[in-house]
Amino acid sequence: MLLVNPPYVCNGCKKRFSCTLEKAIYSASNSHNEYRLILSEARQGIQISEEEALRLNAIISPLVAKGHSPHAICVNHMDELMCNERTIYNYIDNGIFTIRNIDLPRKVRYSIRKPKKNSFKVDKQCWLGRTHDDFYNYMKGHPDIPITQIDSVEGTRNSDRVLLTIHFTIPQLMLAYLRDANTSQSVIDIFNRLYLELRPDVFTILFPLLLADNGSEFSNPLAIEFDGQGNQRTKVFYCDPSSPYQKGAAENNHSLIRRIIPKGTSLDNFTQGDITKMMNHINCYPRANLGNKTPYEVFVAFYGEDTIKKLGISFIPPDEVTLRPSLLKK
Repeated sequence: MLLVNPPYVCNGCKKRFSCTLEKAIYSASNSHNEYRLILSEARQGIQISEEEALRLNAIISPLVAKGHSPHAICVNHMDELMCNERTIYNYIDNGIFTIRNIDLPRKVRYSIRKPKKNSFKVDKQCWLGRTHDDFYNYMKGHPDIPITQIDSVEGTRNSDRVLLTIHFTIPQLMLAYLRDANTSQSVIDIFNRLYLELRPDVFTILFPLLLADNGSEFSNPLAIEFDGQGNQRTKVFYCDPSSPYQKGAAENNHSLIRRIIPKGTSLDNFTQGDITKMMNHINCYPRANLGNKTPYEVFVAFYGEDTIKKLGISFIPPDEVTLRPSLLKK
């Protein structure tokens, strides 16, 4: 009878020691010890995917074979590696790469240091002069300058592929570029390519100001702001930490991406052609706050058809627009 009434346990039964029924006994100390063991095991090992390990190995191992030190490699390839020197040494210690400690001639001279627990950024002071308050003050002096918001959209945790989204806030048109890794260099490469394809005069009109979050992929603003000859082509500012509402226009547009690529979907099976096709459909979807016009139409009104063609955006007739996962089904 004790089992059919609250609290549904036999703890108070005087016959429980002679009872022949199967019993389960809860021990707080044993449960806590088991929890601590699971917690410890979950934090052991190298937190890196096989694809990321292969990508890093392709950069690091050939240079070590040429006699380069991990320090020199980190200095020259910081935007591609997106991890610090200590992390590289840890990966080598754990046999992640094809090189070994014996390939590092000075490794044996140094004792192992305790790693610092901090997230990696190419420029740890990139936010100086680029905070959201600085952005606000700059906009007070330049109220007519168009704002472009940049962000990253991830797939699954075990996939290194991510999207870089570039959102023009006034026409509400968004570009998206597939990247094989969420590195600073991958972002820089995209803006360098746009700078060459659009030419400097059009680029500076489209991207006079970029507003980003505090992600490590945006932590080298100087490489984005200036071209190879040192000419300034844009300005970069950052939102406050944990304040996605400060670039809410891009966040809202991401909800349309999630209609086609639901959250938790891997990006490994998509090509840049698939991503461009998706953005064509999203950019040809009418918006009430644009007077029921599409971002495509408003962008063309502002910048012309030649510019939108250079960006690779195509027109999709209204009745053919699809915002479902079936759009990218192979």
